Amino acid sequence: MLLPFLALTAIEPTRDESDGQTHTHRTLPAQADGDDKPWNFEVVYTAEVMGNAAGGVARGARYLDNIDIVFDADLERMVGWTGAQLWLYGLYNNGNSISDLVGDAQAVSNIETGTRAIRLYEAWIDQKFGNVASLRVGLYDLNSEFDALDASGLFVSSPHGIGTDFAQSGQNGPSIFPSTSLAARVAFAPAEGWTIRAAIFDAVPGDPARPARTAVKLGKGDGALLVGEIEAPLAGGKLLLGHWRYTAAFDRIDGAGAETGNAGSYIRAQLPLARREDGTLDAFVRAGVASSRFNMFDRFLSGGLNFSGWVKGREDDALGLAVAAAFTAAPYRASTGAAASEVAIELTYRAQVTPWLAIQPNAHYVRRPSADPGVADAIVLGVRTEWSLHNLID
Repeated sequence: MLLPFLALTAIEPTRDESDGQTHTHRTLPAQADGDDKPWNFEVVYTAEVMGNAAGGVARGARYLDNIDIVFDADLERMVGWTGAQLWLYGLYNNGNSISDLVGDAQAVSNIETGTRAIRLYEAWIDQKFGNVASLRVGLYDLNSEFDALDASGLFVSSPHGIGTDFAQSGQNGPSIFPSTSLAARVAFAPAEGWTIRAAIFDAVPGDPARPARTAVKLGKGDGALLVGEIEAPLAGGKLLLGHWRYTAAFDRIDGAGAETGNAGSYIRAQLPLARREDGTLDAFVRAGVASSRFNMFDRFLSGGLNFSGWVKGREDDALGLAVAAAFTAAPYRASTGAAASEVAIELTYRAQVTPWLAIQPNAHYVRRPSADPGVADAIVLGVRTEWSLHNLID
């Protein structure tokens, strides 16, 4: 069973789906010297073949794909609006599911949606106030800035984007891939390496009854999702401390009615372990908690290693190993007979074959998919390719 609603991470990873994953938030490349365009346009096609080779619900393979279309404009240079930026982001996904075969909750592919659709994913304006503050308003992917690290963005499985404890929450997930909601985000950078950010979101992104539609609905009783995060420098890396809370009431897992208090916190860090001229070895860890009264998983722990640029002549390549463990809440175990956890391990290598083509084989071991004692441990093998039209034209 695929956990409803997890999240995104990557051309520059920071940063899934209302059916359980993490996607990739794309930051357009900087303009080349002499390029005086006040706007950028990018199309990226990601294709993936993944197969469940053993265990899980059933053996088999699936073809998944994702198209990102991004338009980014400097409104100061374009129309004279000082300090303003426009961002428009559209998505297409074919809707195929590998988790139907694996039976996992955390999602081994962060481009899976389960629904074939073309969507408006983000549409916001960012207003800067000097060099230290900004306000962003519109359709906005929470995981593009909150709960996101560069090093973990290498991985194709969802829990290394936004943590499973946060991604599972809400009636239709938080505002993450592939459905986002209206939001207002403020950010303040008081010193180098430090950022304080906070946001308020419509708590129900999209329309749960019509998942293929782009919908903005401010329904009565939806409430708001409130998120805050502090980013701080840490020994050459960074530390994130975050907290989130829904204002609406949710049904308790134990059937004792509905009440407020669906909330959670996380701590996340990235540290450089070794560096040389062209290569880095970065470690990352994350721990999070969520309210056990409302959520399947109330604790989450992940970590991994990212080796980038260590192969001579392949400085843009990266090798990674990561593990993500989601632990079931006691009320959920009592009502379902679930096991204590689902643990997912990923080994991946991303090869930048050309400036416009990357190939990324990956292997996954999922212990106790969906924490279901009746589902055997799964082994999943996949190959992802990513084509950047922007870089191909350049």
